[in-house]
Amino acid sequence: MAARPRRRLAETVLCALAAIALCLGLATWQPFRMAEARVFDAFATLAPPPMQPLAEADGGIVVVAIDEPSFAEIGLQWPWPRDLHARLVTALRQAGAKAIGLDLVFAEPSSEEADRILAETLGPDVVLAADESVIETPHMSQLIRTDPFPDLVAGGARVGLASVSLDPDGVLRRMPAAPDGFAAELLRAAGTGADAAPGRLIRPMGPARSYPTVSYYQALDPANFLPPDTFENKLVVVGRSLQMAIPAETGGADSFATAFTSATGMLVPGVEIQATIADNLRHGLSIRPAGLPLVGLAVGLAVVLAALAAWRPAGLSTLALGLGLVAAVFTASLAAFFLAGLFLPPLAPSLAVAVVLAPLAARDITEERALRRGVTRAFGHYLAPAMVERLARDPNALKLGGEKRELTILFSDIRNFTTLAESMKDEPERLTQLVNRLLTPLSDAVLERGGTIDKFIGDCIMAFWNAPLDDPDHALHAVEAGLAMLAAVDRLNVELRADLGEAAPKLAVGVGINTGACVVGNMGSATRFDYSVLGDAVNYASRLEGASKECRVPLLIGAATAERVRERLAPLLVARIAVKGRSGISPVYTVLPGEPVARDLRARFDAAVDAVIAGGNPHGASFDAHPALGFLHATIVAREAAKLRAMGGEATGALMKEAS
Repeated sequence: MAARPRRRLAETVLCALAAIALCLGLATWQPFRMAEARVFDAFATLAPPPMQPLAEADGGIVVVAIDEPSFAEIGLQWPWPRDLHARLVTALRQAGAKAIGLDLVFAEPSSEEADRILAETLGPDVVLAADESVIETPHMSQLIRTDPFPDLVAGGARVGLASVSLDPDGVLRRMPAAPDGFAAELLRAAGTGADAAPGRLIRPMGPARSYPTVSYYQALDPANFLPPDTFENKLVVVGRSLQMAIPAETGGADSFATAFTSATGMLVPGVEIQATIADNLRHGLSIRPAGLPLVGLAVGLAVVLAALAAWRPAGLSTLALGLGLVAAVFTASLAAFFLAGLFLPPLAPSLAVAVVLAPLAARDITEERALRRGVTRAFGHYLAPAMVERLARDPNALKLGGEKRELTILFSDIRNFTTLAESMKDEPERLTQLVNRLLTPLSDAVLERGGTIDKFIGDCIMAFWNAPLDDPDHALHAVEAGLAMLAAVDRLNVELRADLGEAAPKLAVGVGINTGACVVGNMGSATRFDYSVLGDAVNYASRLEGASKECRVPLLIGAATAERVRERLAPLLVARIAVKGRSGISPVYTVLPGEPVARDLRARFDAAVDAVIAGGNPHGASFDAHPALGFLHATIVAREAAKLRAMGGEATGALMKEAS
């Protein structure tokens, strides 16, 4: 395995192990467990168990509320006489109640007669409430249980512990741990075996007043106040329950916060809590919390999947995969909750996904930024700053490895560089400074017009346009760069003359430009390569640069380039030449600085040049009104005359050789 994949694997494994250790440690931390409990609350309130089907299955539960209307109708202060409770029990039995739970603690005797009547009324179908309380002293904590006084249970009434345990955040979520809990005893009184489910989570049936509720005074006389079957075959729970639910911030006796409190802001009366616990027991609704081994397994699986998602360099797809994994964790947790009665907290596995992906993504982003900086540094030597910035923002715009596209290529070479170098052979530092002083403005001319500098070949610059980024006007920009080079050389000669006087060298450059199809991309070996171009159009551009000296013009462009800039820069015909390696004669053009030549004047000039090239009368055309055109025409005439003289000299020499 190569070094980079090995390093990436080691970093991934390290993040995975750190995620497992962190998440399992948090799973035992109380604040984190409370956050998971809030997730349980959210799950529990999504879809409470349907009340009606459960009631139809076994009769259901009815709450008899000691509420405001009952106080108004009965007209007595609390506590009410116990013989009144005896009347209620008798009325409920006669109405068909299967079992009756009095969520009231009769810890002390009241009047002897009232206690006797209640004791005689109670039986095995009635459950009385017991209570537990903790007495805190500076030296100890003592748990005190308060049971009904013995005379009331002498006739066989059951006793159930009505106390519940709240989580550290004050919310009731846990099933009672006591085997003789009030709800469990109520079910036993109804003839339904129900074991306690300590440690399991209560699945709430809804917010306050979710159970069918009647007022105490109505239950005393159901025949007159209630439908006939209100209590038939029902479990009945009697206790304090105000008609207006108690706000959570106000609090109240025998009222508790449940999973629904965060949504409704209201507490649930204890009598409804007992009904909820009873339904959880008899219908198996309570939720089993996942233990640490199962949580660890979920965290481990999430870590593995996150590590696989992070194996490839981070991007939007990695973010999408991470979010998808978190969504999958929550979906699996919901499925376990509703289908298997298991609460598998999703926070730890979700956090594990984040702990794995975040540092690995940060690593990839850091590496990508370093790569972008490398691209910026590398191409900053060859491209204009604006184009480098575009490449850094969108590296996909740089297609490496070879791509065929139309480019415009420019070659620029210093004229008579060999002679200049020979004259400065004893001053190599001065020669280097001079060359750099010239190449700097020439390079700027390319970069300022969006070109890419391919390479420096001694005193020669090779550049191209339309790669790596698209440039629809690549031919125009290349020719403008060529003109800017010539202007830069003129300025430098003025500076050198000012600095060095008559001893200053007079610099000149030749520029050749051509447009055509090329292959552009990374060229070289597997270990060292350059971003460069290949193709016949490149070779022709180089030939044009060399031919510019023979044509006696500093800027020479091919026919394809001339065609693309014809309307904008008005190229002028200067020669028809044959270059080495290419068959046929091709027209070549130049562009004059300043305003483009008018179309009709350009056509007349091109016709005059063709006439000169064909050997016609050079004096038939006059461009005296246009000095630049006149000078160029005169230059072409002189060039063609010199060629004819040279040809004549060669012919005479051949005849003399033949005669001898």
